Amino acid sequence: MCNHVSEASVRVYLPATLPLLGRLHADGALRVVAGQAVTGTLREWYAEGDDEELEYVAFTRAAQAALALLAADPAAPRRRAVVSVDLPASQALPASTELGDSEVTVTGSVPLAAVAALHVDGADAEPAVAAAADAILAAASGDGDAQFTVDGAEDHELEWYDVSELADLVAS
Repeated sequence: MCNHVSEASVRVYLPATLPLLGRLHADGALRVVAGQAVTGTLREWYAEGDDEELEYVAFTRAAQAALALLAADPAAPRRRAVVSVDLPASQALPASTELGDSEVTVTGSVPLAAVAALHVDGADAEPAVAAAADAILAAASGDGDAQFTVDGAEDHELEWYDVSELADLVAS
């Protein structure tokens, strides 16, 4: 009889860019500090939401955070990326106790083996994502027009890729 108790895992959505996916492919791991997940405070804030809806909120917030990464890296192709990973709960700690918050602090590196799926904008989204990346800081400061531009990127659904397609994604 085995008395080993395995730690629960948490699905975490990591904002990324194509260059970060290249690093994941080259290094076999990704060093990140923050992601989005279904936290207790998100669940409490959106009590009527089922698990799928809560996961979608966390995923959408990770896609928005990818815009900030693009704004910080002007050389990166203007395509958002989100890496869905399954991490031990001890490696994804809630970043705050603010009601509705889904941000988690990710400790340690995230190995490629933890990646469940990759999500990347299609090429047709590049103009909207480029405009949103340019507007993200102004939107965060309360500029309504900039927020409208940022919201326009959300009209584009990120495409799903299996982990086995990582090499093809970074080669394109």
